[in-house]
Amino acid sequence: MSLFNTIDHKGLYAITDREIAKSSHLEIVSAILAGGGRLIQLREKTLPTNDFYQIASLSVEIAHKRGAYIIINDRVDIAKMVKADGVHLGQDDLSPEKARLILGQNAIIGLSTHSLTQALMANKLPIDYIAVGPVFRTLTKPEASKGVTDGQIGLDLLKEICLKVNKPIVAIGGITLENALSVLEAGASAVAVISDLVKHSDISKRTTAFLENLKR
Repeated sequence: MSLFNTIDHKGLYAITDREIAKSSHLEIVSAILAGGGRLIQLREKTLPTNDFYQIASLSVEIAHKRGAYIIINDRVDIAKMVKADGVHLGQDDLSPEKARLILGQNAIIGLSTHSLTQALMANKLPIDYIAVGPVFRTLTKPEASKGVTDGQIGLDLLKEICLKVNKPIVAIGGITLENALSVLEAGASAVAVISDLVKHSDISKRTTAFLENLKR
């Protein structure tokens, strides 16, 4: 069984974005935890390394006290230093093989994919889950839409990918409270949500709403 499947994430994979939220990572993480979220990715592209290190370290500390998990976006070095639960990699980041050597067998490693071909290749790699997207159009990561028909993968292709790989699928891109359940019904193990979670004034309540909706 994949390490990803041992997490009681209840179908929600929350991702922080301080620019969208107009709040700090720690405020976002605390709110998600208060709302019942248990799997959180820290996504940071611009902070100096030392600042991100401090934030990541505190995030891991408060999350672990609540029995939750922190995944670091891109930065394998930060993930190792703060003893995060894993790392999420993009197509142009450090290879999963090298990340596994650095972080060890107990780390959770995910990889972004944007097509069936990429997903099938990822299925052979030493990772714990495959992120697939954008499922729907999104403005959060416009670069991920390049080469994708109509700027989205769609539910039909997501379903095909879920049937053809044996690793857990995390669907990402344009996922909202209204469409999240349909994504799980297509075969995804979890939905990764950024904008429709952190843009709300009460992130805690929004997190709870997602978790309630995904139980149906």
